[in-house]
Amino acid sequence: MVDVPTLVEQARAGRPRAVARLVSLVEGASPQLREVMAALAPLAGNAYVVGLTGSPGVGKSTSTSALVSAYRRQGKRVAVLAVDPSSPFSGGALLGDRVRMSDHASDPGVYIRSMATRGHLGGLAWAAPQAIRVLDAAGFDVVLVETVGVGQSEVEIASQADTSVVLLAPGMGDGIQAAKAGILEIGDVYVVNKADRDGADATARELNHMLGLGESRGPGDWRPPIVKTVAARGEGVDEVVEALEKHRAWMEERGVLGERRAARAAREVETITVTRLRERIGSLHGDRRLGALAERIVAGRLDPYAAADELVAELTGES
Repeated sequence: MVDVPTLVEQARAGRPRAVARLVSLVEGASPQLREVMAALAPLAGNAYVVGLTGSPGVGKSTSTSALVSAYRRQGKRVAVLAVDPSSPFSGGALLGDRVRMSDHASDPGVYIRSMATRGHLGGLAWAAPQAIRVLDAAGFDVVLVETVGVGQSEVEIASQADTSVVLLAPGMGDGIQAAKAGILEIGDVYVVNKADRDGADATARELNHMLGLGESRGPGDWRPPIVKTVAARGEGVDEVVEALEKHRAWMEERGVLGERRAARAAREVETITVTRLRERIGSLHGDRRLGALAERIVAGRLDPYAAADELVAELTGES
């Protein structure tokens, strides 16, 4: 058994091993997870959560590393949650702790953690919301969530971040991909990375055109900026941070930040509730009640929907 209060205290003191242990308890769905979340609840709510998404090859990890450097220059503590493809053998994250971010490995003000999606199609691990809460409660000022590049199913990041950054790169067909994936609806800030390549200006223009076509914004609404960067050289990264801070200020002024965080908490509660119900239903495999309902369906005395209604009523105690 883990001494949760001590572990939380150590995490708040900036001890990376304590933070890592808390995230591991989340990932492993530990029996002590309830105790962990109860201890963290009054401590969370201060970190600025930024999600980074985009097609494979646009430079998400390089951009994330550059953003870490920019925020560290401001003296802010930064945590990175890098959601990777799952290993088909171990279920773990294939890319480990992101060797491309090794420049920050010795910085006590930076914590980097990879999480496996474990087959979750939304581009985020199922435990990501609670892992974000751990990093928030541990006292990090900024939490960067970098998602696995899975294209059209990656829009889920918008539901987990305060601000969503969509990265594109010239010469990769990102304009067409953007229209297909619906990422024009989720981006708060757009970044055209690798802007030293031919076609960067054209990509920015095309993106600006598509944003204009899909616009239904009123006066005072947020207009997503388009920033060109060369993340590998750190060019344009300060402008990205400036755009992020402007968006955060706009959200705070309009009350949007609180609304997004409340919606995020509601989704988390919904997910936990559905998971618990699924676990209860899963235990019915081979149960006589399920067998009896199946027999009535086969005999034509009951339809599947009515059978499901009966089962739900029995499980939940509803009349």
